Amino acid sequence: MALIPAPGTVLVADELIVPGGSPIRCPAAGVLEGELRRRGVPTVRGPLGHQGDPGLDSLAVTLSGSKGPAGLGVAAAHGDLTGWPAARDALGACLAVARPRIVLLAAPRSFCAGVERAIEIVAEVLRRRGGPIYVRKQIVHNAHVVADLAARGAVFVEELAEVPDGATVVFSAHGVSPAVREEAARRGLDVIDATCPLVTKVHAEARRFAGRGDTVLLIGHEGHEEVEGTYGEAPRETIVVADAAEAARVSVPDPARVSYLTQTTLAVDEAQEVVDVLRDRFPKLRGPGTDDICYATTNRQQAVAAIARESDVVLVVGSANSSNSMRMVELARRHDTPSHLIDDAADIRPEWLARAGVVGLSAGASAPPYLVDAVVAALDGLGGVTADEREVTHETIRFTLPAALRVRGQ
Repeated sequence: MALIPAPGTVLVADELIVPGGSPIRCPAAGVLEGELRRRGVPTVRGPLGHQGDPGLDSLAVTLSGSKGPAGLGVAAAHGDLTGWPAARDALGACLAVARPRIVLLAAPRSFCAGVERAIEIVAEVLRRRGGPIYVRKQIVHNAHVVADLAARGAVFVEELAEVPDGATVVFSAHGVSPAVREEAARRGLDVIDATCPLVTKVHAEARRFAGRGDTVLLIGHEGHEEVEGTYGEAPRETIVVADAAEAARVSVPDPARVSYLTQTTLAVDEAQEVVDVLRDRFPKLRGPGTDDICYATTNRQQAVAAIARESDVVLVVGSANSSNSMRMVELARRHDTPSHLIDDAADIRPEWLARAGVVGLSAGASAPPYLVDAVVAALDGLGGVTADEREVTHETIRFTLPAALRVRGQ
């Protein structure tokens, strides 16, 4: 039975129903739907008869994918074709860029050990205790992850004031300041700490550097949750430095007693530029024993650099508030390759693909792997893809759960 969209709404086909034959999948439906929404047209997803459905004005086309036939289709109800011109234009825009492509998959990509641990913590607490449980800030910076956990009973809040006394609260992977921990203890909250161990390391360094009498120059983006948490370890002794320009003019009480730390998700080359400026100004500058920029950030940036040189366009899967994802986009652009951040396949604009025979693809450390798979499938639905993975290093790091969740039966 045909799905008849509401007046003014356009049906975007998930699959094309062929009378007497097997349904034709439509893996690029998300791209088409995203194009419609950008044109202001409300949409609904569902099956569409390839030869048309009673009560519908429809257009459907079959393409070739690497795994067999793929399709694209749109439909609107008879009598209200408000969105129909935009639907035809959106379908035409997608068909205009349909062609076989090579997809260069950067590796490593997607989840890192700290993100996997943080998500597992929330999921495990929900499994053991049921919802609701509260999470201060986004557990990781990805809209899909947050929506999935919210659907399972996690309640995301901005501040502890929104958490009922005595409730369970999870601190996000980005860490919190001592003031937040003190407030949680004062209110009797049951705290589960999902702070990434590599962020915890930076917090410890901040306390150590400030404790020996240094001014701590924290290289990072003011307002980012990780920076706020690290800054809170020694606010009187810490100055946030955003870039080389700020490094060139920052003033410290004693130039002989200066240390630096970095946000873990910065671009490696840009952070080094800031450190170089600081070292020129403060020859006795001291830093951490090992690099603060985490292994996952470094690896993903190196992998993007490797594919950017061969790509016509680079797509990075990640949410707009993901610092490490944004740095990957910027890095590809510094290699003179157009690059775009996408939350999922629906964010792909057909015009980006117009001259792209080779698409580089990666994902930030907080983006689920299934989103990458869906992008590959969508590109495949636009004429077929040959996927080629380029691995620059193999990650084996894993982090254990907090002690409170390692106790059996809790």
